[in-house]
Amino acid sequence: MTNISLQEQVETKNKTAKPLLYIGITSMCMVFGGLTSAYVVRSGDPGWLHFDLPVIFYISSALIVASSITLFVAQAAAKKDNYSQVKMFLLTTLALGIGFVISQFMAWKELVAQGIVLAGVKSNPAGSFIYVISGVHLIHLLVGILVLMYAYYKSTQQTYHSKNLLGLQLCSIYWHFLDIFWIYLFVFFIIYH
Repeated sequence: MTNISLQEQVETKNKTAKPLLYIGITSMCMVFGGLTSAYVVRSGDPGWLHFDLPVIFYISSALIVASSITLFVAQAAAKKDNYSQVKMFLLTTLALGIGFVISQFMAWKELVAQGIVLAGVKSNPAGSFIYVISGVHLIHLLVGILVLMYAYYKSTQQTYHSKNLLGLQLCSIYWHFLDIFWIYLFVFFIIYH
């Protein structure tokens, strides 16, 4: 039995981390593909409810796009070994992500005020799909917030720099995916609501 050196462990992690993340992202795409396909199929049913999307969805979309921009800036700062900017922009990204979560709950509250509920006698599949699809995205985003919190903690240790970007890159790939996917879902909701 041979001992694997620390260097070999790091190299193996560097080679496998991104492909594993991409496999996870692919599985998420399949879940959302199934949900949005079911939404389109059901939207042709008689009695499908048409309603206005909550205005707060527009605000949440702006928040998540801004969070991707600040995360991009954090990664650029890490490439320049600017530790204070990495921390500042990761913290800003985290705050914007939390703002997105809050705005999603506010949007759901606005839907309830319109009489659009998830389940029960007063529910309609149109509204239920909005809750389920945005809720599944929100669950993935909460995971992203945990990852951002960990990345911020690591940035306080000055872990991310020009020679060690992997953790921040993985965080960025996942977060940008969630951003792009929310924009896709939001446009989808606008088209098919």
